[in-house]
Amino acid sequence: MSDAIETLLPTPTQDDLPRILAEFDTLGDALDYAARGNRGLNFHDMRGTLERPYPFSELRTDALAMAHRLIAAGIKPQDRIALIAETGAEFAALFFGVVYAGGWPVPLPLPTSFGGKESYVDQLAVQLKSCDPKMLFFPVELDEMAGEAAKQCNVTGISWEDFATREAPEAKLPKADPQDICYLQYSSGSTRFPHGVAVTHHALLNNLSAHSNGMELVETDRCVSWLPWYHDMGLVGCFLSPIANQVSTDYLKTEHFARRPLAWLDMVSRNQGTTISYSPTFGYDICARRIGSQSKVAERFDFSRWRLAGNGADMIRPDVMQHFVDAFAPAGFDAKAFLPSYGLAEATLAVTLMPPGEGIVVELVEETRLSGAPADNDDNPVRYRSIVNCGKPAKDMTVEIREENGAVLPEKAIGKIWCAGPSIMHSYFRDPEATAACLVDGWLDTGDMGYMSDGYLYVVGRAKDMIIINGKNHWPQDIEWAVEQLPGFKAGDIAAFAVTTPGGEETPAVLVQCRTSDDNERARLREEIREKVRSITGMNCVVELVPPRTLPRTSSGKLSRAKARNLYLNGEIQPYQIAA
Repeated sequence: MSDAIETLLPTPTQDDLPRILAEFDTLGDALDYAARGNRGLNFHDMRGTLERPYPFSELRTDALAMAHRLIAAGIKPQDRIALIAETGAEFAALFFGVVYAGGWPVPLPLPTSFGGKESYVDQLAVQLKSCDPKMLFFPVELDEMAGEAAKQCNVTGISWEDFATREAPEAKLPKADPQDICYLQYSSGSTRFPHGVAVTHHALLNNLSAHSNGMELVETDRCVSWLPWYHDMGLVGCFLSPIANQVSTDYLKTEHFARRPLAWLDMVSRNQGTTISYSPTFGYDICARRIGSQSKVAERFDFSRWRLAGNGADMIRPDVMQHFVDAFAPAGFDAKAFLPSYGLAEATLAVTLMPPGEGIVVELVEETRLSGAPADNDDNPVRYRSIVNCGKPAKDMTVEIREENGAVLPEKAIGKIWCAGPSIMHSYFRDPEATAACLVDGWLDTGDMGYMSDGYLYVVGRAKDMIIINGKNHWPQDIEWAVEQLPGFKAGDIAAFAVTTPGGEETPAVLVQCRTSDDNERARLREEIREKVRSITGMNCVVELVPPRTLPRTSSGKLSRAKARNLYLNGEIQPYQIAA
């Protein structure tokens, strides 16, 4: 047994199978082709030791068996099948098994380290009600929580270990059409008001082709990833793209990265010459902090082959990127390897990519231009913010910057980012109103703000009110809802939004209309609110209690978070000062 473990070998980086860069009609076709070669997926333990090489050929065999089991269980085309997205062979086989059976896989998140059982069961239940699946699959250790959510929603819940023991009788598989829905994605939506992004096979393959084109993929490329498979960058960019583009990939589970971040860099350094690995800004930040003043960086790591160090999923901070370069340049890391990008699930994933070798490019923009506030007329010094270049539109993607009325803006003018192309989503699942609000004549209103300069996109912020902390999207409605559950508060009493600390980090602020005048009671409420938000989101936040009727409204009576944020930052909303 020990001899067998010692001889485990990862799938090869190079292969005799001619590479086809995602030019397939359907995702099933992509796996069919990849399975003809020797490349594949490789799963590692917390210390980066290879636990299971999983060639694409083996994945296809397992997926076909899963498809036959699903059909035997009564699954039909267009049925949704929910899958807890744990990084591993079981999820991979089930995901493709659902695709082969004509169903729509729906990846759902793993539990986090905060919030506890009830919070996770509640989150799953909301998403299950939204996607209305026939079945929910989960690893056996989540039987109690995932099983409870399935029971609440009258969904058949089963561990993938149990399902794998069922007979897999031969059955005719349906033939997918490129315009059929391939999967539903929930990574960017609110946990209280979720939007399932429906993506077709054609849209997916077009975007995956854009990845290989934009990254200028070569035969010697190999990928390492710790990104979760329920997030679009992890699912599409680091799971489906390596299959459609036949790239051997090494995986570290997200939970293992969280415990030992440097295990990611160890894998990049030693795994057969890894050349590609992506992370949100916070991943680079935590590694640079963790290495600290440790000596012997050059002895531990070798990054001389790391060709593309992708950045995405949150606002890219140039100071963090520089800190990473300073920490790891002795190990051969080249700052030009950084590849900023911009994307979202509604565009399948990639909208823009920086051309390889150009690295981090920054423009300084006056803060008054970013906020839309009038310029100061006094003698205060002009303040600037560094805005990172997020690259050029991906293959077949068109990007425009528009005013609120839809008029296209010229170069350097800040406005809403709109994009159009074959990889734009089909719709939000069973939500025509939300779909119509962001899809207009084939164009997607991303909800984000930016400007174009010499053909490159600069993203300056989020217009959707979304709060992005450590690469994770948090909708203010979720935070506001959490506070509304406390006694004495109601809808409209709370406004949540992001503010930027002096260090350039984003943090949530919560303004709460408070009716008590007792300082001790205010202090208690503030702590209770802070703890409630932390239990729901895992975030520490700034809590400010403000007088009743303070929060601004729109003409239709709705809360205006954007105006509340501006009034708060300008000092026009004065929170209660609570005595120590």
